[in-house]
Amino acid sequence: MNTHALSLKDMRKSQAIWFAGIAAALVLWFALYRQLLPSAQWLVAQTPIKPGSHLASSVEFFFYDTPKVLMLLTLVVFAMGVVRTFFSPEHTRALLAGKREGLGNIAAAHLGIVTPFCSCSAVPLFVGFVSAGVPLGVTFSFLIAAPMVNEVALGLLFALVGWQVALTYLAFGLGLAIVAGWVIGRLHLEGWLEPWVREVRAGETELEDIHMSWVDRFEAGWDAVKEIVGKVWYWIIAGIAAGAFIHGYVPAELLSHIMGADRWWSVPAAILLGIPMYSNAAGIIPVIEALLGKGTALGTVLAFMMSVIALSFPEMIILRKVLSLKLIAVFIAVVGCGILAVGYLFNALFS
Repeated sequence: MNTHALSLKDMRKSQAIWFAGIAAALVLWFALYRQLLPSAQWLVAQTPIKPGSHLASSVEFFFYDTPKVLMLLTLVVFAMGVVRTFFSPEHTRALLAGKREGLGNIAAAHLGIVTPFCSCSAVPLFVGFVSAGVPLGVTFSFLIAAPMVNEVALGLLFALVGWQVALTYLAFGLGLAIVAGWVIGRLHLEGWLEPWVREVRAGETELEDIHMSWVDRFEAGWDAVKEIVGKVWYWIIAGIAAGAFIHGYVPAELLSHIMGADRWWSVPAAILLGIPMYSNAAGIIPVIEALLGKGTALGTVLAFMMSVIALSFPEMIILRKVLSLKLIAVFIAVVGCGILAVGYLFNALFS
């Protein structure tokens, strides 16, 4: 009894320490965030770079955006790392198992937002979903939404380009995941799965009822920060460097000519350009920010972003382990047509 009381006391003490530490960290985070722009301007002023030059504009963009994006990413990943403890892969399977198409596609796409599994999780998730009896189209709705409409993309879009763009992206991204998954389901292409996947039996994995304390959830959030930020920081810096170059040196008139809303070929060209690239939401959004700052067409830019995140060539290589080439081709065609429609519609709405 005494041992249990001491354990409970220690747990409450640890929980209080975590809450106090998070509160202090948030105060420090907001204080530092407010000083980023004047700090970047001061740093550029200390260099021999000519004020007002293209180089000065690029360097200031880099000095400002690098800590800004990394700080936003850390905050968002920690918060969603805590949220993610309520949505394990096993419980996600349980929620989707037995769901019919239609409502199942809607549920799967919404679950994809709060369960942002990366491309490397695609194979075990796909097999797990099939083994749990999740329809193929419902599975695709989840796998489209998870990387494309995730918390990092939405959080950074909201902070960098405004809530209107973030909410519109959310609505159209969800719509794309739902409709694309439903179309693939209607085609009844289960026979195009790899044979070993079709042979997986339902119900092989037992669900564990895990009760987590708030300390466990906070630790999971911090682990997510170390894992995700640790893996993508160099992609972020590369993306910001590319954005800084665009911001400082690429003429707005040139980008408007290439990626303007009045160029019918700009949206399909942006999609084709994005597919072979390898990046993630955190790495590509600084480039999106710079492109939008130059006045490029919103639909074209977001179509490029969607293709990079949802149709990247490395993810297709991973999915090849469970999908036949014919099914991958159908997946690319359906999602690509959806992105094309979103791009043109965005350009029409925001022209």
